[in-house]
Amino acid sequence: MENFIAYNPTKLHFGSGVINNLGKAGKEYGERVLLVYGKGSVLRNGSYDQTKGQLEKIHAEIFEFSGIKPNPVIDDVDAAVRFGLSEKIDYIVAVGGGSVIDSAKIISVCIAERCKGWDVMKNKVSIQSSVPMIAVLTLAATGTEMNPVSVLQNNRTREKIGFSHPSMFPRHSFLDPTYTRTVPANYTAYGIVDLIAHALENFFGYGEASLSDRFVEAIIKEAFDCGPQLMKNLSDYDLRARVMWAATNALNGLTGYGRSSGDWGVHAIGHILSFLYDTPHGATLSIAYPAWLKHLKSRIPDRIRKLGEHLLDEPDVEKVIQQVENFFRSLNSPVRLQEIGINADKKMVILELMNTNKVTGQHHRLDDSDRSIILDWMFS
Repeated sequence: MENFIAYNPTKLHFGSGVINNLGKAGKEYGERVLLVYGKGSVLRNGSYDQTKGQLEKIHAEIFEFSGIKPNPVIDDVDAAVRFGLSEKIDYIVAVGGGSVIDSAKIISVCIAERCKGWDVMKNKVSIQSSVPMIAVLTLAATGTEMNPVSVLQNNRTREKIGFSHPSMFPRHSFLDPTYTRTVPANYTAYGIVDLIAHALENFFGYGEASLSDRFVEAIIKEAFDCGPQLMKNLSDYDLRARVMWAATNALNGLTGYGRSSGDWGVHAIGHILSFLYDTPHGATLSIAYPAWLKHLKSRIPDRIRKLGEHLLDEPDVEKVIQQVENFFRSLNSPVRLQEIGINADKKMVILELMNTNKVTGQHHRLDDSDRSIILDWMFS
């Protein structure tokens, strides 16, 4: 087991009606609040109205910034920073899924440090503080509600990357599964894929950590159990709650303690597809993970076998990979690029950007040849 520090300061409020505690939580940070959200789903599921109602009850001065995209871009972050600085905001409330909350994390740092968002993402800023940020989650997927990580893309530099800093933990996160009932079937499936992928990225990281392995297995088993049930009954509160809690635990540190790093190579591959084709994040992962496993099976057969034995009661490496792929397919999440309209004639375009950005894992390193072979598996 590798040395580690366990630290998670986010106060998480979980369950129906927890939004009623938001006003009290926000009041301790000041009176002027920047309310950040996306393009419309928060208006349909009730989260916007209820959040704003809580802020109005404490007589907060509310300044709204809307329009954060599903694959969030740095330009929107910088625009929100300029707005927040001009209005001298005291704290941020982010209402939405991973794209909104990830954006709000960088906004919080940039307002405090008076800097550009991409300078933060490229680790060019010595971060000393951040503006307090409260998250109201409306999509179970990324785990951003209880971690200090943000993923953003820059259309000018042709990059989509992640950045993490302890100052970017949300101070409070409000998770009401009711808000996810209006999430359509495809994005519900993508969220389930995403939480499984997060658990796997840590499972295939560097370092032996048996308890963390058991956490990974438990989280994925939970997804395997309740995910298909939820796809048949999208309005079921208890199933929504189980998926939401599993997604949070998949990336709040629990599955990584005792390892020096996760791998994150599959996410790096997925980010290229999201950048080029605006593909939903979870869809990129259900395509990329089986392909990555097929290519890496000769390098890490024991690790894949261990996953299969503990998770699927299946010791055969080939069958383990197939069962993972079949599960993604059972959710109607794509497992080949052709299923999202990307045909083999696009291979060189994708491969060029993968090689330019040196897509690789933190533990299992990938070279140009590896990337080409994995991409072939994504088509075949």
